[in-house]
Formats: sequence, structure tokens, C-alpha cells
Amino acid sequence: MKKKTAAIDTDRYHVPNLERAIKIVEHLADRPEGITMSDVSVALEIPKNSAFRILSTLLAYGYVLRDEKTQQFRLSGKFLGLGGRGAGAEQLLENSIDVLRRLRDETGETTLVGRLIDREGVVLGQVASNHPIKVLVELGTRFPLHVAAPAKIMLAYLPPAEQERLIAKLTLKKYTNRTITSIKKLKSTLKASCDLGYAVDWGEEVEGINCVAAPIFDHSGYPIASIWVTGPEPRIGQQHFDKFAEIVKKHAAEISSRMGYV
Repeated sequence: MKKKTAAIDTDRYHVPNLERAIKIVEHLADRPEGITMSDVSVALEIPKNSAFRILSTLLAYGYVLRDEKTQQFRLSGKFLGLGGRGAGAEQLLENSIDVLRRLRDETGETTLVGRLIDREGVVLGQVASNHPIKVLVELGTRFPLHVAAPAKIMLAYLPPAEQERLIAKLTLKKYTNRTITSIKKLKSTLKASCDLGYAVDWGEEVEGINCVAAPIFDHSGYPIASIWVTGPEPRIGQQHFDKFAEIVKKHAAEISSRMGYV
């Protein structure tokens, strides 16, 4: 006989402070530029002392960051790291980590794998360069769609309607003199990246740091992730982009095959 499961009395087991914490997290997610505790309190109609305690707890556990100068809070990469563990990310990591090691060995540079989550990219895995001077990032680190090579190559291969929806939500923040700051330029860059099969970040987010990325596809041909190499410009300069691209594309194709793409 099938055992019956009792229905949960949602009103009886409702936890007001947990509800407030969830609302605060969702509010911060919609404001990646950051927001003060007072603004959170007003916007969500939460008492200031409650907002303070919740934000302080999230800060203590590393789920939010606070700008000491402006006192604004924003979500850290830890939330995105948690989200990245689900929805097939474990399978992606299992199928990519050994490939990242071989890519690192072949190029000598730090190699990474990441995916899109909402309006940003997130780093899921990394294999460090053996060079004494190298680029390293924390797992869960977020990266903007209009500057980072891994984000641009995933964006380039998205279905047109989905691509347009994401582009419409972007704020093209300028990070360096090479940052793309117009929709027209972004779209032409995405088309070129799609045609080439790879994307580059030529010091567009951090001056002097370059990246070359290629897409990873699932069984349906959807760009579920990307892998990339990153390092200082003297080692990954513009004159070396094509060479790195062929290597990265080769390894990305292997992961795609493992994920069911034919």
C-alpha cells in the first residue's frame, strides 16, 4: 500500500525572518551595483534592525559583500557558485576537469570552465597555470556578458530571441578603454565570434589580462557552457589569439562530445 504524505500547513510553519532573508537576496540580485541597508529596509518594508541582522549574517557567511566606502551590499559569487552546482553542472565538471588540465598543459596558461546564470557568467572550475605569474579567480566569480570572452561566446550561440532578451537587459559598463560600450558593436562582435567559433577578451575587463574562449554544446546544440584560457597580455597577445583559439576549440569540442553533442 502506498504511504500517504501529509500536506504541509504552510501558514503554520511559515518563518517570517527566513521570508525576509529571501526577499533581501532577491532584491540584491536585481541590483548588482549594490544597495544600502537603509534602502533595503525601505524598499522591502522591513524593520532596519531586521535588515541589519540578516545582511550581517549573509556577510559573515560570505554570501554578500559590503563596500566599506559606500556601505552598499551586493551578492557575492558564492550564491552563483551554489546555483552552478545544480542543473547539470556536476556532469559538466566531471566531463571537463581532465580536459582543462590537458588544455593547461598544452598552453601553459590558467584554464577555466563556466556557464551563464541569469544576466552574468559564473566560473565553475579552474586549473591554474604553472607560470609563477598567473591569473587566478575564485570559483563562483561572476563576469559581465559584454566583456568576458566566455560570456560573449555563449551569448553568440544562443537562440536569437534569447540573445536579444539578454542584450536588452545589459548595462554596458566601461572597465577599460577596450570595453565594448555600444549595442551595435556588441552585436557585430557576437556575429564575428559565432563565425569564428571563438571569442576573445583583449583587456576589455582588466587591462593587461586577455582570454580566449570556445563554446560547449549539449546534445541539442545549445551553448551550455564555455572553456577558456587566460593570462597576461605578453603571453596571450593579439598576435597569438588564432593559435590559442584552435587549441581551445579542440578541447571544447571534446567536452561537447562528452555532453552528447554530435
